[in-house]
Amino acid sequence: DVYKRQHLLHLKPTPLTGLLSGMAHPVLGPDHLLFLLALSLVGLRHRASWMLALLATGLAGSCLGLVLPGLPAAEALVSFSLVVVALILLAGWDRRLLFPAIALHGYVLSATVLGWNAAPIATYLIGLLISQGALLLLALGALRHSAAACSATTRRTLAAVLFGLGAAWTWSALVG
Repeated sequence: DVYKRQHLLHLKPTPLTGLLSGMAHPVLGPDHLLFLLALSLVGLRHRASWMLALLATGLAGSCLGLVLPGLPAAEALVSFSLVVVALILLAGWDRRLLFPAIALHGYVLSATVLGWNAAPIATYLIGLLISQGALLLLALGALRHSAAACSATTRRTLAAVLFGLGAAWTWSALVG
């Protein structure tokens, strides 16, 4: 798919390209990027340590994807995770549903490094952790500063947009 073609993996796998690839990977796919940013909307009501637990779960998902690749419909499930975030925000679904959702994201992000040796894979995982952590914490910080100005209607509208995009991307992944 376009996401994988745009990836930096056309380079020889070295520890440096592994790190750069890991740092770039979450922002190259719009569904992954939007999911990470959407987590910050949920994270407004939680401590930063909760976000770090999510990151650790995503990293565990990446490791699982390296050991057991090939989960059917994984990309569709990743897209559907935006719907899950929206339903957490709109309908009060249990926020613990984000743990399997981010594990799925991590799982899918590991698919492009299958066949690499240990050093580039390790630096890839470090790069993922750095970029996702920085993105989550920056988005959370920005949202916390603007949360007072953001009305409940605005937050519901953002959640509805997430729902629509997630549903559209899920459909596209299933039929495409």
